[in-house]
Amino acid sequence: MIDGLPFAVFQPFIDTATGRIAGVEALARLRDAHGEARSAGPLFADPKTPPAALRRLDRQVREDALRRFHQAPADWFLSLNISPRWISRLRPAQPLPSLIQLQRSGIDPARIVFEITELGGASQRLPDVVSRYRDAGARIAIDDFGAGYSQLDRVLALQPDILKLDMRLFQEAARGGPSGEVVKALAQMAEKTGCWIIAEGVETEAELNFALECGARYVQGFLFAKAEEELFASDAFVGRFARLRDNYVQQKLAERARLVNLRQQLAELMSELRLWAESGAPATSLKAPDHYPWLLRIYQCDRHGTQLTPNLEWRQGTWQADDRYLGHNWSWRPYFYQLLAEGWEERRLTLSTTYRDATTNQYCLTAGQFIDNGRRLLLVDIDAAGL
Repeated sequence: MIDGLPFAVFQPFIDTATGRIAGVEALARLRDAHGEARSAGPLFADPKTPPAALRRLDRQVREDALRRFHQAPADWFLSLNISPRWISRLRPAQPLPSLIQLQRSGIDPARIVFEITELGGASQRLPDVVSRYRDAGARIAIDDFGAGYSQLDRVLALQPDILKLDMRLFQEAARGGPSGEVVKALAQMAEKTGCWIIAEGVETEAELNFALECGARYVQGFLFAKAEEELFASDAFVGRFARLRDNYVQQKLAERARLVNLRQQLAELMSELRLWAESGAPATSLKAPDHYPWLLRIYQCDRHGTQLTPNLEWRQGTWQADDRYLGHNWSWRPYFYQLLAEGWEERRLTLSTTYRDATTNQYCLTAGQFIDNGRRLLLVDIDAAGL
């Protein structure tokens, strides 16, 4: 069933701080009778493949990877995949085959990352095995973080050093899918627990940009290199990465410039609205918001967050009032306590970060300013997509 000579290929991890290769992941290949290499992945995914044959194949590939990793620069790390399914077959207190191989290789365990795959098949023995890897000096990575089986409780219980974002989830988010905020939240959670993030499956510039947005420490994917039998030079992608990173920075600078322009427009708008609100004039006296296409609604709250006025929205060429939210309290929303913390003390316009509106489900920003000697708050909701 397993026909061909097994060997390891290496796909590099690019350090986002330097553009240099920081390490490689070892992947399994089989060379057929014609000398062509093919992935061993389908064999591992096929439930009909005998487990004993797979374990033998995996150990042969790992042996080859460790032997050839001696050629790698001394500051690189090597990532080796470990399946919890096989850990469950170990006898209690049985020496770990992967650690035996590592000891024979003579490679410093600090240069090894054991990458736990298929967390859904984790056995009760996994935390003990992970602890033994860590005691030996190796680091631990969790693969496919964010996928269906990667429950947070299991991840946190293992206290990994590295989390690899699930490739399908990451790529869908990078295309602007609804999972974008979820992936960013997962990355932020990982950062707060002291984990490094690896974004794998980076194939396009947009995916690289999203990886940088998520704070990824390393990126891996076809945008830089496929898995190859020979090791790349450490600086093989420094120039390319620097150009792509500069493109990303220029995009972020352009976003900041748009934000500066938005703040200028908001200052003009709020100046007009403040005069209107403090005069008690009717909504009909307000101008059409032709210069502010991003404007969603205008409303006022007391300084405790309770809405005092209807929402005013520009629809069908006129200002229309929506009084459904009168009396609602928004003090718990992030933009409101930001206003309380900054706006009153400095008497200035404040602008929230982007958030999902609780009632409309839109991505918004909220601008606000105290009026009426601090007794009221004038608030403007902004359509983030409209920017």
